[in-house]
Amino acid sequence: MSASSPAVRPLRAPRWQRILRRVPWWIAVAFLVVLAITWVYPFVWMVSASLKDNMEVFAAGLELIPSRFAFENYVRAWEDARFGRYLVNTVIVTLWTVFIVTVRCACAGYVLGRYSFPGSKIFMGVLIATLFVPTGYTIIPIVQVSLQLGVIDSLTGMILALSGAANVSAILIYAGYFRQMPKELEEAAVVDGAGFLRIFFSIMLPLAMPVTATVALLTFLATWNAFFLPLVFSFSRPELRTLSVGMQAFVGENAVDWTGMAAAGVISIIPVVVLFFFLQRYFVEGIAGAVKS
Repeated sequence: MSASSPAVRPLRAPRWQRILRRVPWWIAVAFLVVLAITWVYPFVWMVSASLKDNMEVFAAGLELIPSRFAFENYVRAWEDARFGRYLVNTVIVTLWTVFIVTVRCACAGYVLGRYSFPGSKIFMGVLIATLFVPTGYTIIPIVQVSLQLGVIDSLTGMILALSGAANVSAILIYAGYFRQMPKELEEAAVVDGAGFLRIFFSIMLPLAMPVTATVALLTFLATWNAFFLPLVFSFSRPELRTLSVGMQAFVGENAVDWTGMAAAGVISIIPVVVLFFFLQRYFVEGIAGAVKS
C-alpha cells in the first residue's frame, strides 16, 4: 500500500454484539438453562400428571413426583377412550399425507428452482399469497369438493384435504435447495442420455435428502397435530377420529378427565419425539441449506 493511500479502517461489530462479548460465559449458560427448564417443564408436568389421580393433580400443584404411579390412566386412555384406534387412524392419515406432500412439493420446487419460464414469478407470487389465506376460509370449498367426490366421511377424504393445501413453505425450501445445486450435474446426465424424470428421481431428489427429511418432518408435525379438518371429516363417524380430535373424549359435560387427557397427550407426542430424534440432523441441514440459498 502506498503512503498516499488512505488507511483502511477495520469494520466494527454492531454494538449489541460487543455488549454480548463482555457478558461472562456463566451468565449466558445460566440464562439458557433457565430458558430450557421453562420450555421443558410443561411437558415434564404432563408426564407427571398422567401418573397421578385426579385429586392429586390439583392437590400436588407443581410437584412432579406422584405419591402413587397410576398407570391405569394409560389403560383408560388406550381402551376406554379408544386411543388405540385413533392412533392407527392418525398414522395412516399422516403417512399418506407426508408422502403426497413430499412428492408434490419436490416436483414443484425442482421446476421453480431450476427452470425459468414465462409466468414463473407470477406463479410464485400467487403461491406466496396463499400463505395469508386462513384455513377456515377454505373449509367450505373443501367440503363441497369432498361431497362431490363422495369422500367426506372417510380417511381418504381426510388425506386428500390435508395434502391438498398449497404447502408454500415446503415448495420454497425445495426451490431454494435445488437452485444452489451446480448445473454440471444435469449437463453430465443429459450427455449420458438421461431424460427429465430420470435426472430428477435418480440424481436431484437423492441429493436433496436433507430437504426431504425437513419437509417430511414439518408435514408430519402439521398433520399429526391437525384438528380442524379431521374434526370435520369425522364429525358423523367418530371411529375416524385422529388423536387430536379424540382428546375431546376426556371433556365431559360437567367434568374433565385431566389425568386421562395427560396420558393421551403423552401417547400422542411419543411418535413425534422419536421421529425428530432420528431426523434432527437432516432437519438442521435442510433448513440451513434452504436459508443459505
